[in-house]
Amino acid sequence: MQTEQYIKAGKIAAEVREMVRIKDWIGKTVFEICEEVENEIKKRGAKCAFPVNASINEIAAHYTAEPNDPITIKDTDLVKIDLGAQIDGYIADTAVTVCYDAQYDGLVQAVEEALGNAMAMIKVGVKASDIGRTIETTIKQMGYKPIANLSGHSLEQYTIHAGKSIPNIWSIGGFSLSENSAYACEPFVTTEQGGGFVRNGKIKNIFALNSRKKTKNVEADKLLDFIWENCNMLPFALRWLTKEWEVKEAKELLDFLVKKKAVQAYPVLIEVNEQRVAQAEHTFIPNENGVTVTTKAT
Repeated sequence: MQTEQYIKAGKIAAEVREMVRIKDWIGKTVFEICEEVENEIKKRGAKCAFPVNASINEIAAHYTAEPNDPITIKDTDLVKIDLGAQIDGYIADTAVTVCYDAQYDGLVQAVEEALGNAMAMIKVGVKASDIGRTIETTIKQMGYKPIANLSGHSLEQYTIHAGKSIPNIWSIGGFSLSENSAYACEPFVTTEQGGGFVRNGKIKNIFALNSRKKTKNVEADKLLDFIWENCNMLPFALRWLTKEWEVKEAKELLDFLVKKKAVQAYPVLIEVNEQRVAQAEHTFIPNENGVTVTTKAT
């Protein structure tokens, strides 16, 4: 267990998240947000574990900026900014919802409280299903709905979703938290009018390597090598490739690699009733006495 790297990555991710929380993003494009947040992570000596997500309103997750993305933040928007820092592949995954419209403050408060209550109960041996119960109860008591088909996850080196899920609702079965393992807990909350589920949207602008098997297309294979060297198996965005390739060419090569199943494309996730969604997230390592929340603000 590389606790030291996890903690270092967590400290950087927490600092950047707190900068994101207090900054006024109104009038900024999602491209400017993603680039600025990613640069802050790099400036502090970590690499990005995945492209910064800036998911607005009913989009719950997995929207990152396209190259020169013109979408601009308005004062009525609810923006979930999900960021990840990694040191040698050891990941800190954290998120905050930025909200400038007072009518959605309760939504943000509910998701922060659910995350806080979840963190307060963690130690070795706690069941994931009980964490889900705490999250669900907190959110419902405040008059909102958890998103049932989104969950937290175990983390491993160069792997964001390492096979185990931490649910946001009570569920039967599941596993117990083990010592010296890293996990991310990320409640998502929607309004009472929400369906409490997400569906896949049409947009897919986050990608990850599936296989390093050569395609016999020289440029596409060059891109495969570039992705492996720069991102390993971690997610990436089209705009990360435009330093080496023209946007159009990079897009065509990516589409080719997706068709060949060498690269996977992840769709954005949208609340089924198109209601607003808020998110909060911490990375943590359980221990005998409780928990080390690596992304805790200092």
